Amino acid sequence: MNRSIEVLKAIYKPYRYTIKGKATKLETTSGDFVIKEKNKNVGELFNYLVSRHFDNFPHLIDESRKDVNVYEYIEGIKMPLDQKCEDMIDLVSQLHNQTSYFKEVSEDKYKEIYEGIKSNITYLRNYYNTKYEMFFTEIYMSPSHYLFMRNFAKVMAALDFAEEELGSWYDLVKEESKIRVCVVHNNLELDHYIKADKDYFISWDNFKIDTPVLDFVNFYRKEYAKCNFEFVLKKYLTNFPLLEYEKKLLFILIALPPQIKKGDSEFATTQNMRKSLDYVFKTENLIRPYYAKDEEEK
Repeated sequence: MNRSIEVLKAIYKPYRYTIKGKATKLETTSGDFVIKEKNKNVGELFNYLVSRHFDNFPHLIDESRKDVNVYEYIEGIKMPLDQKCEDMIDLVSQLHNQTSYFKEVSEDKYKEIYEGIKSNITYLRNYYNTKYEMFFTEIYMSPSHYLFMRNFAKVMAALDFAEEELGSWYDLVKEESKIRVCVVHNNLELDHYIKADKDYFISWDNFKIDTPVLDFVNFYRKEYAKCNFEFVLKKYLTNFPLLEYEKKLLFILIALPPQIKKGDSEFATTQNMRKSLDYVFKTENLIRPYYAKDEEEK
């Protein structure tokens, strides 16, 4: 990749270049360009998206090299965070609406999904139970351990909810022979959405054809602390109504509590503990109204 970048520098003759993450921005007298490592056939994806009347991605300038792609550089405008979240979920809905279809699946497809999530729930339950048993024996708990112990029941309740709903979800889908899929960006975060002359998604390197639920789950897990997801979720479900079993799967996946990251200090570890617990509380508040509606209907 480094050799290709040097070749492209010689071709485009930039007066400035900037490395940001996995991308290199070239500023030239003929325009600005972005070089990114190639790991999927993004050109083929873009052609398909255009055929589905979705062109909200940077123009691919050069895809002829085997290790890198060259894109146009899009300069975004600054906007209020909540408005950015709303506009972004509109674009997600548009992507899903314009590329979704139903495909045949084997009898074991839903069973594989069930067993994968069940295994994850079991792992998280063991992970949190082990921490509880370790911290319970301490006479003088650290702040992070004390915070964990005070909220352990809430974490277990989230796992109980996910496990119970997983069984209910499987009862709904085990006889299904089709699944709704669409183009899933699979790398959604606020930094990968740009508002300019129109709306753009960048960083398509992880795209896949899969259930639309994955995009919302990934977006939520990355940005739950920044956006008003009560409104974002409502808007998404209005623009792209999920089937009953898709919505149930969405709630199961976001309900799973994250593992706790150990910091470089007790202060940092306590902050990480607080973030993990905030995720559990925010997710419960996000999901609860949808189940309250179900109870009222019953």
